[in-house]
Amino acid sequence: MTAAGDIVVTDAPDAHRYKARSGTDLAGFVAYLRAPELIALVHTEVEPAYEGRGVGSALARGVLDEARASGLRVLAICPFIDGWITKHPEYEDLRYEPDSKVTD
Repeated sequence: MTAAGDIVVTDAPDAHRYKARSGTDLAGFVAYLRAPELIALVHTEVEPAYEGRGVGSALARGVLDEARASGLRVLAICPFIDGWITKHPEYEDLRYEPDSKVTD
């Protein structure tokens, strides 16, 4: 799906994860929950050996590009993904905004 350097990001729907691989090594993943019109990105993890090599950014870009191509809105529960979208405003249009303004 997406390659950043030697990092390839692919969807593993049975595991509810997008996986980033470098060759055969798992470099990181984004866990998600999916509904027909929405994907909730709940957790991002990068293996220590791959930190600082752009794996998190490759994952974010790959997942968000896939969401856009699939017509999905994005609920960024994961703080990393939420912050990444904030730093890349070209993805802000994907954010899910609830219609309800009800609070506790």
